[in-house]
Amino acid sequence: MLDQWYREQLRATIPDLISKWEAKLEVSVLRSSIRTMKTKWGSCNRETRHIWFNVELAKKHPDCLEYIVVHEMARYFDRNHGQRFTRLMDRHMPHWRTRRDQLNEAPLAAARWEAGLLDR
Repeated sequence: MLDQWYREQLRATIPDLISKWEAKLEVSVLRSSIRTMKTKWGSCNRETRHIWFNVELAKKHPDCLEYIVVHEMARYFDRNHGQRFTRLMDRHMPHWRTRRDQLNEAPLAAARWEAGLLDR
């Protein structure tokens, strides 16, 4: 039930963020999905304009979610995080590195409680 609630929170937030950044970046996202990912916060397919978001983003600060939206949309222009990607991020989200670091300092998945002990 909690997983479903997290997904609902993201479904309520992501479309507005995508719309905001589509206008700023002059690009369109044709589809977005939420899924469980073990090693990534998000991913995209440049050709189909599909972006996937990790459900764990619902547990992070809203600035982190916005960073992932912009990050994945910027990858439409440069899939390898090269100079074009960096320039685009610097121009549109000057503090993106701070948001990236904030996100990456947090664990990708929440810790689990088992038998009264924290299991990581």
